[in-house]
Amino acid sequence: MTVVKNSKIAARPRGRPRAFDRDEVLEKAAETFWRLGYEGASIADLTAAMGITPQSLYAAFTSKADLYREALAWYQAHIGASTARALEENDVVAGLTRVLRESAREFTKPGRPHGCMVSTAVLTCAIENEPVARHVSGLRDRTLDAIKARIKRGVAEGQLRPETDAEALARFVGAMIQGMSVQARDGANEAALLQLTKYAVAEIERQRV
Repeated sequence: MTVVKNSKIAARPRGRPRAFDRDEVLEKAAETFWRLGYEGASIADLTAAMGITPQSLYAAFTSKADLYREALAWYQAHIGASTARALEENDVVAGLTRVLRESAREFTKPGRPHGCMVSTAVLTCAIENEPVARHVSGLRDRTLDAIKARIKRGVAEGQLRPETDAEALARFVGAMIQGMSVQARDGANEAALLQLTKYAVAEIERQRV
């Protein structure tokens, strides 16, 4: 016996996925990745937070990895941009102090995940996610390079001692940022992290001429 399908029942509606504001959904994606981590955030988690379907996610961002890269870029442009602004200070010590103090505040703000989305992200991962880990590592390296360049400029301008090791000092600042990110995730509050920055700033001050 031949079964004839009802074309009205079999037909599926077609059309473009629902339009959405890219910046808004990237904010939601960034918050989800920030809270759950790259591997911990499932497509179901992401689409629920972003308010879109999996079809729309893949159509707009191609893959979870590409979405993550865009979410990281959103984070750096909107939340992580304070580091770049702080490094524009005329006085290098004031700039580095501002980097640390603003990190303490940003990492502990209520109403969003604690810590930094970049500085402690994807430190370990499955083999198939190594390209993502390398991308995040590259972002951290660029931040270190920016800090090192600012320190070298401080030496050249006579604000810091000529013998200052720019790379070591930059890594010290980077280590402080990463350490505060971990401690914020573990529950340290702003006051505790600001107390911590006092010791770091004292060490940086020792490099003044």
